[in-house]
Amino acid sequence: MMIETIKVIKEPVITEKTTAKMESERKYSFRVDARANKNIIKRAVEQMFGVEVVKINTKVRKSKPRKVRLRQEGRTPSWKEAIVTLKKGQTIDILG
Repeated sequence: MMIETIKVIKEPVITEKTTAKMESERKYSFRVDARANKNIIKRAVEQMFGVEVVKINTKVRKSKPRKVRLRQEGRTPSWKEAIVTLKKGQTIDILG
């Protein structure tokens, strides 16, 4: 089953840690479809942003228990994260 490249990348992950890696190491983090593999993610990033990808690391962020006041109400959703390293001299303008 082929996943549409526009639906592979859901949103960028913007935290203090990822922002620092964007500036110093050319690494960008994205929340991606759980079924996507590294080749599909690479193709999607290159098509969407017009950059050249050197390396991709992926990890599945597991769900955690969610509490509301004193009761445990369920779990947060699990999701897949892709950390994309770009070729030297290239950037993606995520922060606007």
